[in-house]
Amino acid sequence: MAKSYQDLVKEAKSQTEQTDAEAVHAALDSGENVTIVDVREPAEWDESHIAGAQPIPRGLLEYQAADKLPDKNARIVVHCALGGRGALAAQSLKEMGYENVANMDGGVKGWREKGYETE
Repeated sequence: MAKSYQDLVKEAKSQTEQTDAEAVHAALDSGENVTIVDVREPAEWDESHIAGAQPIPRGLLEYQAADKLPDKNARIVVHCALGGRGALAAQSLKEMGYENVANMDGGVKGWREKGYETE
């Protein structure tokens, strides 16, 4: 049976760690070493993004991961606009051997709704 985008996202969310904007903001505030990966498209990144985030568009993630994310044990939090692409990205990274990856559910929209700054 063919899966829809929603089916794939639901499956990815069930198989990967999910976090939220509050937890990520708290980790960054505490000085925790967290790599934020923004998997949105370049035009979305240009509109606004989380300070210090690393842009790796979803379509290039698997191709660029080894160069841009060399430490497979580092804490990585991926996000997109709402959480769907981020969940799929987290699942891909997990399948590529990244050990400590989470998806920020709610994405940058959730981040802004909490009143956290973007640039």
